[in-house]
Amino acid sequence: MLFETVATGGCRSYLIGCEKTCAAVLIDPELSQIDRYIALAAKDGLRIRYLVDTHTHADHFSATQQLARQLAVPVVMHGASPAPFVDLRLQSGELLAVGGLRLQALHTPGHTRDSMCLCVEDRVFTGDTLLIGGTGRTDLPSGDAGALYESLFEGVLRLDPSLKVFPAHEYKGRSHSTIGQELAENPRLQKKDRDAFIEMMQNLNLTMPAHVTEALRTNMTGGKTVAQMLSEAAAIVPFMSLGELNSCLEFRRNELILLDVRERDAFEEGHVPGARLLPRGQLELRVNQELTDPTKRILVYCEFGRISTLATATLRQMGFRGAVALDGGLQAWREAGYPLVSGKES
Repeated sequence: MLFETVATGGCRSYLIGCEKTCAAVLIDPELSQIDRYIALAAKDGLRIRYLVDTHTHADHFSATQQLARQLAVPVVMHGASPAPFVDLRLQSGELLAVGGLRLQALHTPGHTRDSMCLCVEDRVFTGDTLLIGGTGRTDLPSGDAGALYESLFEGVLRLDPSLKVFPAHEYKGRSHSTIGQELAENPRLQKKDRDAFIEMMQNLNLTMPAHVTEALRTNMTGGKTVAQMLSEAAAIVPFMSLGELNSCLEFRRNELILLDVRERDAFEEGHVPGARLLPRGQLELRVNQELTDPTKRILVYCEFGRISTLATATLRQMGFRGAVALDGGLQAWREAGYPLVSGKES
């Protein structure tokens, strides 16, 4: 078996390949590491055949959907997953065949309703059900402390004690543990009484993960993250430097329409000289009356450069091929000491 671990902060992804057939499965991929997964597979001479999420992640963005489109391979999750883009839904006890390897699914609800572990040869991939020295939390949507107790004490912990444990998260740099080690040393597993375990889990007082709402939205529905939308917009948008804009204002002012897509109060506090106001939320509705010549060059800016990138992409998709975004936004313009004026449009 060929095996690679990819760490992204505390998140862990695993690439597992069959040496004989070069077929591989990628478990719990993270969105920011797509190029790395593909490079690792190529390095080992593997072709990824399946993309697996052990559960609906709430603390990071899954790469399964994007990789599925890119590689034309199926997404695999447990049958209880709410995600509409899942191609293959496993039930407890079913096998995923990856070349000569067989990954057996074990439904382990508790951290989430759709949590599952995967056993293959000498190891088990436990997702967020069992961590090294801990367990998954149960205070996020579809979490259930009672279900986690049963998944652990009546399921995972009854597996072979020598099985190596590879969780979806590890924050202290440890590569793996074993079922036996966790039974003996994991503090949360010392609460063997069901009620005591539930009480402990319900009183952990953990902070919420960053981006939890966005992560759940995208991972449950297949929708795009804000970062994805910005990346896609930036790929089809040209940018103008601060110095080039300043030069245009001094020597070629009539060649350029300046479009401020912030809200009115921000515009009136300070804007680039000669700019006109067209808030991003009104862009599609007012563009035809505000921008009557689709051949004109249009410089779009906002405060930090993100909203203007999206607005510029929209304009170019609508036919305004001369639209460009200001690199760095008004904040960079202001910090560079370039001129600003306040008040309403002149």
